[in-house]
Amino acid sequence: MPRVLISPIEMTSKGGPYEKILLDAGFEVVNRPAELSLHDPDTLIRHLRDNGIDGIVAGLEPFNRRVLESCQLRAVARYGVGYDAVDVPAATELGIAITITPGTNHVSVAEHTLAMILAVMRGFPQRDQGVRDGSWRRDYLPRLSGKTLGLVGLGRIGKAVVPRAQGLELKVIAYDPFADREFAAAHNVRLCTLDEIWRDADVISLHLPCTPETNQMINRGTLAKMRRGAVLINTARGGLVDDDALVDALTSGQLGGAGLDAFSVEPVPASSRLLQAPHVLLSPHLAGQDHDSIEAMGSLTAECLARLFRGQAVPDGCLVNPGIGSGWKWNR
Repeated sequence: MPRVLISPIEMTSKGGPYEKILLDAGFEVVNRPAELSLHDPDTLIRHLRDNGIDGIVAGLEPFNRRVLESCQLRAVARYGVGYDAVDVPAATELGIAITITPGTNHVSVAEHTLAMILAVMRGFPQRDQGVRDGSWRRDYLPRLSGKTLGLVGLGRIGKAVVPRAQGLELKVIAYDPFADREFAAAHNVRLCTLDEIWRDADVISLHLPCTPETNQMINRGTLAKMRRGAVLINTARGGLVDDDALVDALTSGQLGGAGLDAFSVEPVPASSRLLQAPHVLLSPHLAGQDHDSIEAMGSLTAECLARLFRGQAVPDGCLVNPGIGSGWKWNR
């Protein structure tokens, strides 16, 4: 009986329909111990080997070539839509299927994005802290209504942000190399270049994967092009941002604030300059997780594994590496 490891603590702590899907498919389900972190490659390899794991519902564990070559995995079902922690070419070469869960958490990320925009623009958590510590500061900030929101990325998540932002009377502009022009036209979103985003947006929100082309796209050069006092929101990937450049821009006042849900190193180390930077709101990489999305992502990861095991096609958009070939089988 093949064994599937459930790694995301959000799933193991609350259970859900995913368990029945996997059990009915003929899998043995193994939960990751809550106290065990698998973010170290050696620990990940050892745990996969020691437990004879054939498939995994994965979080952000580092599935590099060495990890993939050192275990008996047949499939990695990513709990979410990002897969920059997976060496996809190596997985394809080794015949390991990689799946994601599109369409399950975009509403959660969009809501979190709007929450961060509102909080940063209205001065939280500083205002809350000022009441608690007795300083009672009543600094006035710009109104959000009428400002321009620049979306860098107009996929499922970016599209979900649009009507919510427009409900707050924000003007929305967007950059996406593969933009859905029909959607943009129907929702009055002006498509533009990155330089136009930096120049025109009062709030910039990132909604794209971290690739060699986008790694540290927020850097000293791009920050200098932004409007003085602009706000940056990142609910995508930490690697998109040069942390030191961001802190310097916040300290100098070039940026008016930032809301960050993703970081280049997670958890954020105590030595990180971000923790002391002014006007920064931080959250622990959970924008895509609410009760509904956790259940939906868990069910879809399980469905992908079940279909792969049965030799069936996975749902549209879920298979990251179709290069494994139509003759791929769970049993080698």
